[in-house]
Order: sequence, then structure tokens, then C-alpha cells
Amino acid sequence: MKDSLYFRSAYNDLIKNKGVNVALVVVLILSAFLMATGSMVMERLVGSVDQLFDEAKPPHFLQMHKGDYDPDALARFASEQPEVDAWLVEEMLGFDGAAIAWQRPETGESGDLSDSLIDNLFVTQNEEFDFLIDETGAIPRPSQGEVYVPVAYQQRFDLRAGDELAVRTDTGIRDLRIEGFVRDSQMASSLSSATRFLVSDADFRELEQGGGGAPEVIVEYRLTDPSSISELQRAYESDEALPKNGQAVTFQMIRIINAFSDGLVAVALVFVSLLLIAIALLSLRFVIRGTLEDEVREIGAMKAIGLPHNAIARLYLAKYRVMTFLACVVGGVLAVIATNLLTRSIQVNYAEAPPSVTTVLVPVLALVLVYLFVVAICRGVLRGVKKISVVNALVHGSTLDERQTARRARRQARRVRQTSLASYRGGSVNRRLALLDLRAEGGQWVLISIVFFLATILMTLPLNLLSTFESPRFVTYMGAPESDLRADLQFSDDVDAVREDVLSRMQGDDRLRDVRAFANVLYEAEGDQGEGWETLRVEVGDYSGDTVEFLQGERPEPGQIALSVLNADKYQLSTGDELTIRTGGETTTVVVSGVYQDVTRGGYTAKMQGAATTGAAGYVIYANTADGADPAVVATDYSERFPAATVTPMREYVQQTLSYVTDAFRSAAILSFIFGIGVAVLITSLFLKLRLTRERRKMGVLSALGFSTGEIIAQVRGKTLLAVLVGTLLGLVFAATAGESLVGLVISLAGLGISNLAFLPNPLLVYVVYPLVLITAGYLGAVVLTARLRSADKSWWLKG
Repeated sequence: MKDSLYFRSAYNDLIKNKGVNVALVVVLILSAFLMATGSMVMERLVGSVDQLFDEAKPPHFLQMHKGDYDPDALARFASEQPEVDAWLVEEMLGFDGAAIAWQRPETGESGDLSDSLIDNLFVTQNEEFDFLIDETGAIPRPSQGEVYVPVAYQQRFDLRAGDELAVRTDTGIRDLRIEGFVRDSQMASSLSSATRFLVSDADFRELEQGGGGAPEVIVEYRLTDPSSISELQRAYESDEALPKNGQAVTFQMIRIINAFSDGLVAVALVFVSLLLIAIALLSLRFVIRGTLEDEVREIGAMKAIGLPHNAIARLYLAKYRVMTFLACVVGGVLAVIATNLLTRSIQVNYAEAPPSVTTVLVPVLALVLVYLFVVAICRGVLRGVKKISVVNALVHGSTLDERQTARRARRQARRVRQTSLASYRGGSVNRRLALLDLRAEGGQWVLISIVFFLATILMTLPLNLLSTFESPRFVTYMGAPESDLRADLQFSDDVDAVREDVLSRMQGDDRLRDVRAFANVLYEAEGDQGEGWETLRVEVGDYSGDTVEFLQGERPEPGQIALSVLNADKYQLSTGDELTIRTGGETTTVVVSGVYQDVTRGGYTAKMQGAATTGAAGYVIYANTADGADPAVVATDYSERFPAATVTPMREYVQQTLSYVTDAFRSAAILSFIFGIGVAVLITSLFLKLRLTRERRKMGVLSALGFSTGEIIAQVRGKTLLAVLVGTLLGLVFAATAGESLVGLVISLAGLGISNLAFLPNPLLVYVVYPLVLITAGYLGAVVLTARLRSADKSWWLKG
């Protein structure tokens, strides 16, 4: 009986206030939809990565290496480590993208991979683990003349099975036919510096004998207990006989890099959902309190006939329970559809994980949390029913008790004395009245300011992140100087000779200035607490001037070293501390001069002052273009002149390296912009609809006093515009200050090598276009809502 009464009451109220309730339901649906979608995308991402890892069996620890090595030393090391379950040495041949071309025989279309900056490594299929997997999850084994291409290249260059791939070697072209595409558990993300092509053993030997490819190996280990990865890494790096001329990577690093970019989309959706929930709760609080004020006499009557306050509160709560439940159901259904669209790239790059209990449980739990949280807040607001006095409700039509009524009367009297129009001289009386009303009813109008404050944060934070990661100045977070051009030298039999040729040409080129060369040299550093020697990658060169931005300290001088954030944390060092390093058997102690941020090479890098000597693992040359020179044209010129060098405009280098991340931020920025504008307009309309209904008696009095309808409309629009302006401006200030700190904290927790993110915003969009669009949208909402007042019956206003 009670449930039926509550349901009928909720149904009647929903029908009576359609406009207000529809607006609230829409905001709740969006909140539930985004929360469920974010949780489902995260669950699918984790499931897909886990599925790929189950199928491909990536190594728990790997060491990349260029140059000669001792197989017997590797066998000895593996036999001495009881935690090693299996190990292998994978041979690879690295080719520059310009040396790899493709053609489609049916149409004659063709192209090459020169636009790709990552290393192109040709490998054969492994036998025990670290498999390259096709789209069905099978382990392909190509026949002679066949090649399997990374799925990332399939999407980027629109490659298809049956296309022909031509690899240029020193002795001629090697033709291969694309048989299919493979997923790579190690190198699926754009944050990875390389990708692998799968060929047969015979084709690999032909490419090797043909020359032109840089030989490289990966030493890989699978462990019986993955928790012992750190111990194995320390043991490996402390053994001088083992190969270390390359990057060391752990299982945890592989997982983080794979999940980071697509995980950002899920995190962004949850962030947007939380802001929308905050907006929805503020709106619900406003509506509920307004409803209690409007129906205070009915509440007084129910109390007078003996209904307990809990029963009355449940009567009102039933409506919001129904609204929230419907919103969660609709939002959940929409989330299923959206998740299927958002996870297509995840299924292509990783694997299609079969549905499990968590696939259903995670979004349901997210929706249940949304429902419980919203209902709990509504219940808290409805506790005000208990404080309503029967006498005050029936006689005065007030939700306040006698003490609260007297206090409000004294406060209003003071405001009247302070703001009397009698002393007002000059200006618009209408504008003065609007300001006085806004001051008196500030507790109501602050809702608009708070909503636009949150909407501004919602719109600008993802945009600031996008512009930061897309900015050419982001290279400072990649341990590199701001420059126009970057040349990478590594895939060459005589990389030192190539460096001399490229460097001398650049230094004599009138189109270039500030040419600087840096050498990637492998040192060893003494581990923390004497745990042996560990490989330390050091970039050696001239760091005078503004080459790198330091988070702490300054550039290194001779006898000093600068560490990346992650290396400083790893060795527990700060500016002024000493670090013992060695190379070629010589040990020396250097002083830490500074700490900088770097997201490349796993975030573990270092820098030392010195000449870019020969014998390095590779070289990087930076240069700025002279006035009028186009970096893209110069890069193309040098790429054609020096095929062994990868020369790229710095902007393009940043875009390619962070493409997955920026794609995620771009999606988040678009969603945030749409939802921010939509919700702001929706809540403005809801608020004004309720305000105009409750203030019709006041408007009737103003009309009777001689104020025209246009003047009354101008008051409403002016108050709305002022509230919108205040909220938007405060939102901009918060996003640029506290918002930056909060986002920086989240990024630092990801463990990518950034501990102090400073936004690099697009000033025109962030401080001009977005605020104008938001303010205009809010004002237009007020224009639409108030336009109907011109045809309203003024006598109806006075009837209240």
C-alpha cells in the first residue's frame, strides 16, 4: 500500500513538472552514462591487454643490445638464476622507414614508411614465448616471401593483405607479400620506440646477407615468479659479461605503456562524469529546496494530520529514486553502445577479451554507486522536512522556524537600509534593482555561477592537456632542447662516419643555426645500497645555454651529471649528491647538478657535459632553422641526402611519439566541450524556469509599478549574464592554478617521468574562444527562456 502511494506520488510529480524533471534526468543520464562508459572502457582495456599477454606471453624482463655479445655468458647467467623459467635471444634487423616501400598491385597505389619515426625491426617467430599474434589470436609462421606487418601500420598506411612490401638493402630490393597483420605485446603503443615485422627464417637470412639493416638483439626472460623481476634485473646489470648496449624493459613497464593511452580515455570519461554528478547534485539540491518552499503548506498539513516527517520525506524521495533509477538504466544501455565504439581500436591493437563476470559487474557497480550517492544526497536535503514547523508552514508559508524567520527579517532590513534607492543618484534604476535582487537572492543565483565554474573546468582542463602534449615546447618534458629539427643516427654500420657527414653538412648550411650533437653513451652506475652495477644511459654533449629545462638545479658542468626524475628517485639522489659511475673499467664519482623531466626511454636517462665522442650507441643532432627556412623542407632534403639518418621536424617528432596520448586527449577535449556547453545551457534553462515561476508575483508588482516587460526581461538576463561571467572567470582561474596542480599530480602518479606538469595552453582558445562560447550559450539560454514573458498574462503574475 505504501509503495503504491509513493509510486503514484512520484508519477504525478514527474508529470506535473515535465520541463524541470526532464532537465534533471538528462544530466543524471549523462553522469551515469559517462561513469559506466569509463568503467567499461577501463575493464575492456585491462581485459584486452591481459588477453594479449596470455596469448603472446611477453617477457618479464628484457635487455635490448646492439653489437657483439657472448652467448655462453648468457647461458651461464640463466643457469645461475633459479627464478628463470625460460629465456631466449631474439635476433632483429632494423631498417629506416625510407628503406621500406609498399605497393598495391590491383590499383597501383604505393608509398613508403618514411613518415614513421620508430625503429622498424624484422624478426622471426619465437618458439617458447614473446609471440607475435594475428587477429585471431593464433601464432602465424610465414612462409618464404611472406611478411606480417604491425597492426599500427595497417591502420596508419591503410595496408591490406596482398600488398607488396619492398625492403631496400645494400645489394638490392627484397620483395615480400603482406600475408597478414600482427599484434605485438611489447611494442603496441606509440610510446614504444620500435615495432616488429614478422618474416620467415629464410627471408631473415636474406635480409641479413643483403646488408643495410642494423643488427640488434633482445635478451628475454620469463620467470616462475614475476615478483622477482627487480632481483633479476639487478643481477643482470651487475654482471659485466652480459650485453647491455640498449634499453632494459620490465613487465610492469610494458603493461603501463600499453594501457596508458587508451586508459586516459577512460579516466577522462570518469572525470567528466564526476563533474556532471556534482552539477546534477547542485541542481537537485536547488530543486528540492525550492519544492519544499513551494509546497510548505501541504507539508504542514500532512504533519498536522499526524504523518511523521520520515514518511513525508520518503514521499518526496520516491520521485528522485525513480528519476535516478531511470537515468542509470538509460545511461547503462547507452554506455554499452558507446563502449563498443570506443574499444574498437583496443580490440585491434591488443586482443578481443571474452566477456567475463567483471565485464558485467564493473559497470553495474559504477551505476549502483551513482544511484546510491545521488539518493543519499537527496535524502540529506530532505532532512529539512523535520525542521519545518506546522504553525509556520500553515500560517506563514515558511520552512523556517521562528528564530530563523526573525534572523532573516533583521538581515533583510539591514540590506534595505544599506541599499535604499532613495540615495541612488544617476544610472539605470532597472540595473540597480537587478543588482540589489542578485545580492539579496545570492544563495539562489550562486547555482548558475557554480555550474559555469564546473563547466569551465570541464572544458578547459582536457584542452589544456591536449595543447600541452601537442606543443613543440613539450620536448622539454622529453629531455630535449627546444629546436626546429632533430636528426637520429643509429641504423648504420658506420654510425660515426654518418655523424661526421651530417654534422659537418648542417654546420655549413646557411638554413640552420644552433647545431648541437649529442652522443648516447652507456655507463654503469652503482646501485642503491651497494646492490651492484646497473646500466645507465647518458646523453653526452654541450648543455650550455637553454638546452634543457631543469626541475631542480642546473645544467651539468664537467665532473657533474644531471638525472631524469625517475633516475633521481631510483638512486634516491638530489642536487649536490654524489653518484659513482664507470665505463670501460674506469670508475669515477660525479656530482648531481640537476634533475629534469623525461618521458623517453622509459624515463630513465641522464646527461653529462662533454664532447660527442665516437663509439657511442647512437647520436642525436638538434638544429634551429634560420629565418624563412621551412623545417619540413630542410628535413626532407637531409633525409634524401643521408638515408642512414632520420631527420624530422621537431613538431612532427613530438606528434608521432605521443600520437596515442594526444588522440586520447583530443577525444576527451571534444566530449568535454560538448557536454560542458550542453549541461551549462540545460541547467541555466532549468534554473530560470523555476525562478520565473516563483518570481511571477514580484514581476507582477514591478509591472504594476510601471516597469515595462522589456525592463523586467532585461533584469533577468542581466542577472543571468553576471552570474555566468563570475562562474566562468573563476573557473578559468581555478583551471590555470589548482587544476594544473591536480592534473600534474595525476600525471606524476602514472610513473612516466613527469613530476611537475606546467600547462602550455592555447591562449586564444582557452581564454577567449571557450569563455565567449560558454558565456554566449548561457546568455542565449536566458534569452530563449525570457522571450515568452512578452506574451505572458500580467494579471496572472499578480495572482502568484
